[in-house]
Amino acid sequence: MTRSEPQHYSARELLEKLVSFPTVSSESNLELVDWVEAYLESHGVKSHRVYNQSMTKANLYANVGPEVEGGVILSGHTDVVPVVGQDWVTDPFTVVEKDGKLFGRGTCDMKGFDALALLAVPLALERGVKRPIQIALSYDEEIGCVGAPDMIDVMAKHLPRAAAAIIGEPSMMKVVSGHKGGFSVHTKMHGYEVHSSLLHTGVSAVMEGAKLVDWCNQKNAKSAASTPSAMAADFDPPYTSLHVGIIHGGTANNIAAKDCEFGVFFRPVPGDNTDDWRDAYLAKVAQVEAGMKAIRPEAWIETRSSFEVPALEPEVDGAAENLVRRLTGDNSTNAVAYCTEAGQFQQGGYSAIVCGPGSIEQAHQANEFIEISQLEAGEQFMHRLIDHLCEE
Repeated sequence: MTRSEPQHYSARELLEKLVSFPTVSSESNLELVDWVEAYLESHGVKSHRVYNQSMTKANLYANVGPEVEGGVILSGHTDVVPVVGQDWVTDPFTVVEKDGKLFGRGTCDMKGFDALALLAVPLALERGVKRPIQIALSYDEEIGCVGAPDMIDVMAKHLPRAAAAIIGEPSMMKVVSGHKGGFSVHTKMHGYEVHSSLLHTGVSAVMEGAKLVDWCNQKNAKSAASTPSAMAADFDPPYTSLHVGIIHGGTANNIAAKDCEFGVFFRPVPGDNTDDWRDAYLAKVAQVEAGMKAIRPEAWIETRSSFEVPALEPEVDGAAENLVRRLTGDNSTNAVAYCTEAGQFQQGGYSAIVCGPGSIEQAHQANEFIEISQLEAGEQFMHRLIDHLCEE
């Protein structure tokens, strides 16, 4: 591509191109980043990369329009979840239309919004926006919103301060003003192997680990029976939830397990102190470990935090929320239990909101899709946003 040949695509064509890159989180996203960089360059827009440590993945950000404050960030992630083990009817990395829906991995979560953000670039330049659009595409959102924080820090230092950040996770173009946070504590139990007939002389890592898993069940039950705070009441469920999704351990049914490991995933509601939850879990870990060591001093428990994503707290008279309500006409109140990068933008000092095409119910599923009507609604939203940015 050259600057003399600006590349123009429809929203659907952009979506098809983005989906064609198999940017599963376990793989590099650099081919997609290369293509987006060239697309932006064809319109005279200089983009910037923020790499991961191994230089195998990159965030990409750009300022589209005048370098002045008061613009709007359009934030999306480039990675998608795996398709292995899922029963796909079509090629997941080829967009296929059927019954008013576009099927393909990432069509909904969230390359549909990414396509709309890129569609807005030439439209903004042609209209001569008075305040810029700032494109922010991240890597590794699906494994804990890992990539975005470094990009947010660099944008805050090197770009004019935007008035609002719109994170385009699928919300059926509804305004989502709050979401839960998330953090995980990876836990590895180190037991002491003995024949199971002599269980009392050893330490089963599996059975001791089960005490920590059950502690999570007890905390969930206690929270479910409690009256939620005013801020938590809008969420489903209206409390901080704890979950263990994968557990490994043991050698045989007649051997006290030497090892057992699992991750405890916390989804804190806004207003809950994540340090308090972490400290409570680690206190339980210490209690269980003491019981293990009383039997075999060699037994112990290893923990490490794997990631942490802040919650998005509803803002009082927030600029991002006011803007998106104006552009969509949506006056409903919505809070979601999943995490997004919106909390990270808010933590970085930006007014942030979640609003994007498609339904979260389709995300991560086999035969993921976005309704064509949703993509069209998102395109209309971008035109209204550009109208807004053209105002004095």
